[in-house]
This record gives sequence, structure tokens and C-alpha cells, in this order.
Amino acid sequence: MHSDTSSHGSQAALSAATLERFAREVAKYPPAGKQSAVMACLAIVQQDEGFVSEQREREIAAYLGMAPIAVHEVTTFYNMYNQRPLGAYKLNVCTNLPCQLRDGAKALAHLEQKLGIRMGETTPDGMFTLQQSECLGACADSPVMLVNDRTMCSFMSNEKLDQLIDGLRGATAKGAQ
Repeated sequence: MHSDTSSHGSQAALSAATLERFAREVAKYPPAGKQSAVMACLAIVQQDEGFVSEQREREIAAYLGMAPIAVHEVTTFYNMYNQRPLGAYKLNVCTNLPCQLRDGAKALAHLEQKLGIRMGETTPDGMFTLQQSECLGACADSPVMLVNDRTMCSFMSNEKLDQLIDGLRGATAKGAQ
């Protein structure tokens, strides 16, 4: 479920349930260290809304008593936080040097061709967003990619990439019936 992020509109305030989840995370730290819960609070918003808007960054900053820019720095440093609505499947292809030397760039180019989009874009049907990422820590298994920040895929030949995309499309089609 995605909320309105247009520059003219604004999102509803954080829900009581979300603030309750924030409080549980903050409680894990000494009172002076409540800012340490910033990543957990960002993850909660991301889980609930699919991305972290600037408004949500400001709300988290106010909740934790920190500068909004400090929250924004965390959001933009880690590629697991989306700053805009993305496709149902976020595909992060590792393009760091070890993967580049073992066909990481070819894997990214193949996906761009198969999906009809460029890196950083989302397919018109809203199903796939293609991104590059830095090292995913599986250099020996390259080329590697991460699906929705959770599922690592290794040795991604063009054939395996095709199977993955076709499988995700098929799973989504079956779920829509």
C-alpha cells in the first residue's frame, strides 16, 4: 500500500500502531541513546508503506529528537530504504568490481533489455524496479542480485535471470486470480 508523495499532497500522520512499534524499538536503548532506533523506525515505515518519504523522515526525526538531515543521511546511505514507491519486485544487481569481472554488467544489461527499462526505472506495470547495488558480500557467487532486499540470487546467467523474471510474473498472475 503506497501513500501519496506528491509535492502538493501530504501523507496522513503516523498511526498509533506505528508509534507503538517505534516505542518498542526505542525501549531497547538507554534514554540518552534513543536515536539508535533510527534504522528500526525507518524499517517500520518502509515495511508499512513500501518507502520512506521526506515527511516520514521528518516525523521520525521529531520522534527521536534528532535533526531531519541526520535521518535523511541514514535513509540515503543504505540502499534498503526506498525514497519513492517502487515496483512490487525490487531487483538489485551487484555491479561492484568482482561481479563486474564475472558478468555483473552483462546481467544488468540483460535485465534492462528483458524488462524494457533502464537501471533505476520501474516497469510501466509497476511490477519491477531495477537498481544496481554495491557489494552484496557474495563475490564468489557472482553475478549476484538481491530481490526485495531479502532473497539473494547467485550465479545469475541470462537463463537464470529469464527464469526468475518469468517465475515472478507467473506468481503474480496466479495471485491476482
